[in-house]
Amino acid sequence: MSVIQNDHSEGPVTKAIENQTSKLPSDLFLWAALGSMAASATLKCLGKDKSALFVGQWAAPFLLLGVYNKIVKTEGHDNKSRPSKRLESYPAEAHPISDYSEPENDITL
Repeated sequence: MSVIQNDHSEGPVTKAIENQTSKLPSDLFLWAALGSMAASATLKCLGKDKSALFVGQWAAPFLLLGVYNKIVKTEGHDNKSRPSKRLESYPAEAHPISDYSEPENDITL
């Protein structure tokens, strides 16, 4: 019996967490990070240095949770169930940069 499994699907707890967090607006985490920075600055001005450092360190985890939330919303969990639309949305002949890749030969001044 092998300990390593080749099944890379998410467990039921992860799916439940992702289903709930994907309902939250993405800017909630940005506002939470900005709020923690403002609260930290306020605490610093009030002379509560240790509390200011503690609250100020919340900004990074809030921003990381926002990135995680955005990834869950755009990619979803277990992306195997639906095909990726990234490659389909930009076929090679319709890529916006392809219009500008070759210069015009008949430029008149």
